Amino acid sequence: MKPQNPASELRAEIWQLRPFFNRAIIFSLIASTLSLAPTIYMLEVYDRVVNSGNMNTLLMLTLLVVGIYVVMELLEWVRVEIMQHAGQRLDERMSERVFNAIFAVNLRRAQGGTQQALTDLRTLRDFLSTPVVLAVMESPVAVFFLVLLFLISPTLGWFAVLGALIQLALAALTERRTQPPLAEANKMSIAAQNYANGTLRNAQVIESMGMLRGIHARWMERQHKFLNLQATASDHAGGLTAASKSVQLVQSSAMLGLGCWLMLQGDLAGGGGMMLVGSILGGKILQPLVQVVSNWKMVINARDAFQRLDSLLQEIPQPTPGMSLPPPKGNLSVEAVSAGAPGSPAFILRNVTFQLPAGECLAVVGPSASGKTTLARLLTGLWPAQSGKVRLDGADVFSWNKAELGPYVGYLPQGVELFDGTLAENIARFGDVDPVQVEAAARLVGLDALAAELPNGYDSPIGDEGAFLSGGQRQRVGLARAIYGSPRFVVLDEPNSSLDEAGEAALLQTLRMLKSQGVTVILITHRTSVLVAVDRMLILRDGMVQAYGPRDEVLAALNKAREAQQPPQGRPALTAAVGGVQ
Repeated sequence: MKPQNPASELRAEIWQLRPFFNRAIIFSLIASTLSLAPTIYMLEVYDRVVNSGNMNTLLMLTLLVVGIYVVMELLEWVRVEIMQHAGQRLDERMSERVFNAIFAVNLRRAQGGTQQALTDLRTLRDFLSTPVVLAVMESPVAVFFLVLLFLISPTLGWFAVLGALIQLALAALTERRTQPPLAEANKMSIAAQNYANGTLRNAQVIESMGMLRGIHARWMERQHKFLNLQATASDHAGGLTAASKSVQLVQSSAMLGLGCWLMLQGDLAGGGGMMLVGSILGGKILQPLVQVVSNWKMVINARDAFQRLDSLLQEIPQPTPGMSLPPPKGNLSVEAVSAGAPGSPAFILRNVTFQLPAGECLAVVGPSASGKTTLARLLTGLWPAQSGKVRLDGADVFSWNKAELGPYVGYLPQGVELFDGTLAENIARFGDVDPVQVEAAARLVGLDALAAELPNGYDSPIGDEGAFLSGGQRQRVGLARAIYGSPRFVVLDEPNSSLDEAGEAALLQTLRMLKSQGVTVILITHRTSVLVAVDRMLILRDGMVQAYGPRDEVLAALNKAREAQQPPQGRPALTAAVGGVQ
């Protein structure tokens, strides 16, 4: 037997768990077979003890059946443990892969990804040890019981088959009635959870401007839709589950009555004993089906989780390891790049071309929405170009293994993101903390005074997203993180937007130090105060290069253009040409 779809990575990983499944099936078969012990005990008591009156026989039979009960409970515990270990193995094998896929989705999609995949993996892991899976494992014994029932009486056998068909029809009806509302309910649940997460991230804004009532109403709207859909599915499932259990009870009594009728007609050998056995076997044949129907909601949740997770892994395939590249020197080449947000057909940058030798500093300026931040994401390999290439030392930055390239790249995004941990861990990029390099980076950007004031110095926690720091301090931590270690290529997106005069001075010192070490620096800025430290300038407007070249030449050309156009009196030359540089 082979997996149905070898191309499915998730299916293949579950197929790797078959040694666990095989062991659990063996224990299930033994436990299910031993479940006949109470029936045999009853027959033996009626046949041997009642007729003989021998108390020793009763004692031995009782001890034997109690021992079987103990063995059955041990087998039940063992098979549950086996399936729990199977779920843990699946989690161990897939958790990193799923986390990386979620991370990749957040990079690819401009609107961000979702953490639902981790919940889906947990759902699959827990589903493996549920009564539904264990009931399916008992189905071969149910078939064996059906064969025994046919041997006792073909009429009883066909009657049991009829009951099984009714149970299957109820399962199909349950699927038809509950799957659509449950699937929609899961979508609404995810939407409500994502909305709540976004609300919590912006709690200060919501509180300060009295937005809580409106935000809460929007969340409750999503929550009510989810609850209503779930209630609809639960109503359908509850009614059909009750019908399934009723069919089992009715069939058990009907089997007993039918067996009695067959015995009176002389068509059932073995007398009253076989009549009782037939009734009990009929109930056991339906037991796995009843278990599945009773937990159909669990089946649907697991199936939906599998489909979502499988789709994610197919969208984000496992990266194939490429050839290792030598550390970059910092020679940057942008070749006719046109790009937009991932998933969007609209272009933000159009035919951008320039080159920057290693060790030089380039200032990228331009009005808002000119494509500066998009360029920063392309230069660091976060977003792919729709056409053209961004190369570092001749290698495509987007395709470069980030685990290898990352230590040689420094990036300060426009919105600085810090993480729950210590000051040193955030500066050291949550790798091995080198105290000497941490202190050197912090001193260069002016964080040494802050570290001295903290109770545990660099080992002091800074809170989730750097909540214990001011905006300027968070920006300095982000700058220290960007220059930590030995980067050869550094991209700084608005590094001085939250800095005071002392921070500006520290930034200029940092730029001069990086240049002295031969580091290639891209500086995206709206302020003219840092232009004294740059070698070249690139002017972006409407996603296209308006000017590029040595700083003084670009500034001279801009001033000449200003004089030709005669902007309003009193407006700075660079401001008139670029639009918004301070």
